Amino acid sequence: MGILGLSCLSTTGIFKQQQNQALAQSYLQTLKYRNLVIDLGNGVKTSAQLTFPAIGKGPFPGVLLIHGSGANDKNGTLGFILKNGPKPPTPLWQIAQYLSERGFAVLRYDKRGVSENFTIDKNVWGNATINDLIQDSKKALNALIQQPEVDPKRINLIGHSEGAIIAPRVAIDNSTKVKNIILMGTPAQNLRDLLNYQAVFLPLQYATQVLDKNHTGLISIQQISKDPVLRNLLVPSSVLFTFLRTNNTKVISNALVDKFGNNTIEDGKISIDKQLKPLLIKSYENITAFNLSKCNNLEGCPVWYRSHFNLIPTLSIIGNVSKSTGILILNGENDSETPVQQAFLLQQRLTDVNHPDHTLITYPNLGHVFYPSSHWSRGAGVGIEPYVLADLYSWLEAHSGLSHPYISLKP
Repeated sequence: MGILGLSCLSTTGIFKQQQNQALAQSYLQTLKYRNLVIDLGNGVKTSAQLTFPAIGKGPFPGVLLIHGSGANDKNGTLGFILKNGPKPPTPLWQIAQYLSERGFAVLRYDKRGVSENFTIDKNVWGNATINDLIQDSKKALNALIQQPEVDPKRINLIGHSEGAIIAPRVAIDNSTKVKNIILMGTPAQNLRDLLNYQAVFLPLQYATQVLDKNHTGLISIQQISKDPVLRNLLVPSSVLFTFLRTNNTKVISNALVDKFGNNTIEDGKISIDKQLKPLLIKSYENITAFNLSKCNNLEGCPVWYRSHFNLIPTLSIIGNVSKSTGILILNGENDSETPVQQAFLLQQRLTDVNHPDHTLITYPNLGHVFYPSSHWSRGAGVGIEPYVLADLYSWLEAHSGLSHPYISLKP
């Protein structure tokens, strides 16, 4: 009995010790960070953060993360942070953490005029153009290069969505500084064409193929109010924010009734062709008709749209990226914002100009932010799929001088 009791006591002690050791593992520091302020010029400054490995002999290969469209903070936070609510995905932070834990120094920054939880400076954000954002990325690139932990000869750009429009342009103008670019959720055409696809073509196709189950050409306001695909297109962002905070569905229904007025057919139904289609087209055509001095649209303001509409498509300039710059293109095959065909067009163009180092990877069932999504909308994922991050790292590792040849130890 004595021996057995001692044995049990020892086992329990060992178990507790192992449990404490396992718990301690989660507190091991794997990366370090330093907060920075980047001067964007004309009195505009923005917050940034550099993350890098906690141990290891630097300087490390550098990575600059460039956000997608909208009022994005340095983490790329996808949604409002609500009190006691679920934490929204933060894809830019996810990429930075993944890469910094594996040997890279990564810089990410808030967009001009933007701070946490979609707090915006109306004067700065409301007047930002795509050229401003391109110049901001160049200043962020210089800030990255100047950090003592960063190897200036191994600099990489990762751009997502709008960032994939910006990254090639920054690389073209800085061909001696930028070693590689990675384009994720990649636009090839001008924003005008993509916006027409997102705001008119796709929602009409969705209403016809998904909501109109009986093929009557009619759908109800109640259907729209419960369906995020159409609801988020037709309802103002301020109303959506109220809905997210209060979960009051009446604010959505009331906003939709205001949209369609007294033009509903019996039982609160509307015609897809005669009512929904003209409304979507009108919204698309009037997207730059706001009062410029008071714009606080989180998706983008009229001056931003106009600047994008005047921009040469990425498809027309991608061939100008230096042949010494490696290019990786990643796209979800269910991307509803930059459909995978956009990535195919860029791949074809790079092949046509004989760019020596370009790779395209597409992912079945993944959407614009690389988590499982339907063909119709982004979905509600929790973060980038791990295998996408693994592909991203593997390519960057091989292109940044970190890879080691496989050595087979034979007896």
